[in-house]
Amino acid sequence: MRLTLGPVLYNWSAEQWSDFHARIADEAPVERVVLGEVVCSKRLPFYQDRIPDAVERLQRGGKEVVLASLGLVTLPRERKMLAELAASGLPVEVNDLTMLRYLEPGTPFTVGPLVNVYNEGTLGFLAARGATTVCLPPELGLASVATLAAAGARLGVIEVWGYGRLPLAISARCYHARLAGLAKDSCQFVCDADPDGLAVETLDGQPFLAVNGVQTVSESWANMAGDLDQLGEAGVGALRLSPHTGDMVEVARLFRAAADARIGPDEAIAGLAALAPERRFSNGFLFGRSGAEWSH
Repeated sequence: MRLTLGPVLYNWSAEQWSDFHARIADEAPVERVVLGEVVCSKRLPFYQDRIPDAVERLQRGGKEVVLASLGLVTLPRERKMLAELAASGLPVEVNDLTMLRYLEPGTPFTVGPLVNVYNEGTLGFLAARGATTVCLPPELGLASVATLAAAGARLGVIEVWGYGRLPLAISARCYHARLAGLAKDSCQFVCDADPDGLAVETLDGQPFLAVNGVQTVSESWANMAGDLDQLGEAGVGALRLSPHTGDMVEVARLFRAAADARIGPDEAIAGLAALAPERRFSNGFLFGRSGAEWSH
């Protein structure tokens, strides 16, 4: 099973972003890395000039590199960003179908988990348009995953979300700015205070969700390290690991060892828990239950 490192979804400093990908290039046992801005186009200028160096270093480290498109395109300058992305010469990950306007029919591309691929018809349309890898939405259950994997057998690779806070929604409103009493256009980039997202509780103090600028993510960290056998049997060809603070190289090593059956599910889960004891894991969506549930 292949491992993909997804794009950084949070507002990290340019230095942290560069250092992170340099270490991934040199040390992480992943086959594919997705770079670029998915959540907020205002963040991109802070690290945009570092992307070419990251691409070169990752490729030198044997990684396939894909550039991510925005998850919600609303402005003329964002459409211009998509056109530039299409002209980059690198494979593109589509996170908003607006991106297809800038890709010639038949041009190979990959599909991110923000695109609602829920049925064989959608999968077939994207495959006919040029999709080679599809990361399914994380809320799909195992039966649906298996159905889509079977339908997409000729497509290439069906990927599922393997680790990290789940991307649930993107809005035109910036929650971080609103919380700080600021307008979205003058947000002062306050989301940089929460490099893994800001946890949200219900009125009675129960953990609920987390916010990341305009994005809503899960409070818990999805973790499929204990479910690799079922996913493999369902026809899944790749897992996506979402970047968070902490030792993502060791996260990748544990998933690689589990996928190669060099360690068992319990050992993989224990290793991941030891890296960040404060994090709560979940895998409920995969088994048709509440997404926040954990079956291990």
